Amino acid sequence: MADIIDPERAIIDPHHHLWDRRIFPLPAPGAYPFEKAISLSPLYLLDQLNADMRAGHNIIATVFLECGAFYRGDGPAELRSVGETEFVNGIAAKSASGLYGRPRACAGIVGHADLTLGAAVRPVLEAHLAAAPARFRGIRHSPAWDADPDVLGILQRNPPGLLADPAFRAGLAELAALGLSYDCWLLAPQLPELIAMARALPELTIICDHLATPLGTASYAGRRDADFAEWAGNIKALAGCPNVVMKVGGLAMPFGGFPSFMAEPMATAEALADEWRPWIETAIAAFGADRCMFESNFPVDRGTCDYATLWNAFKLVSAAASEDEKTALFSGTAARVYRLSL
Repeated sequence: MADIIDPERAIIDPHHHLWDRRIFPLPAPGAYPFEKAISLSPLYLLDQLNADMRAGHNIIATVFLECGAFYRGDGPAELRSVGETEFVNGIAAKSASGLYGRPRACAGIVGHADLTLGAAVRPVLEAHLAAAPARFRGIRHSPAWDADPDVLGILQRNPPGLLADPAFRAGLAELAALGLSYDCWLLAPQLPELIAMARALPELTIICDHLATPLGTASYAGRRDADFAEWAGNIKALAGCPNVVMKVGGLAMPFGGFPSFMAEPMATAEALADEWRPWIETAIAAFGADRCMFESNFPVDRGTCDYATLWNAFKLVSAAASEDEKTALFSGTAARVYRLSL
């Protein structure tokens, strides 16, 4: 393993998952790349997360992001996702005991609710808050969609235009009314839809996940660099919405079609920094460090690198930033946006 860069720097990892997928079979040869990526970590719970957090970087806390795990097995369908929040709050309590080390895992929790319920989503949000009153911070209901179904594969679950749907926007308004934030995972071609929604709901805090997922696979293969200018223009327009912040990461997923995905041998931090630098630097220049936060997206991003290498890559890209900017990128923005008291 390479040496840890700037090992004392405090890091809040604002985006990771927990799951137990041991009952699912490993993907067959030729399976969709996302399945390959998650098959590398069929089990990712507190022990596995702790092992990553102790890999050398100074991780002080994390934020859990919904991933469809540990739902209730029965009861009203709209409330089953509350089971995930209940489970993760228990993991957070174990971590907060100090018996598992200094990092505070899942200090913030982002769950799932069906926002197409509109105003009727309020009881679901209240149930999440009751399940984790000290840690629940918001909802992710991802609108990710593309006209080419091969882009998302098994994750192509939504109709197009979800962010403009009146019922969905009514659900988003309920988040704002309760002081909760909205995490949005979407694809780069959908950025104009997010810009329009952010302008329509200025009172809602919106976190754009994974740099809005630049594409480079399926029908976008070979176009990623050519599409960069369009992505960059939309990122600049999105940054003009003061209620939006950006999660800087997710480029290790398969969707970007970067050479580092599933490479053998695994890419070094230096190689990843060079590969990702244009997207990372463009987003930080547009939003400013105080509205950007580096994220791990683990264990999904394990398809490209290990946890220590990922954070080394981020530190290399941000090496020229000021001390205040580094503090914002690695911990300050996440602590403020997710309202973490550590």
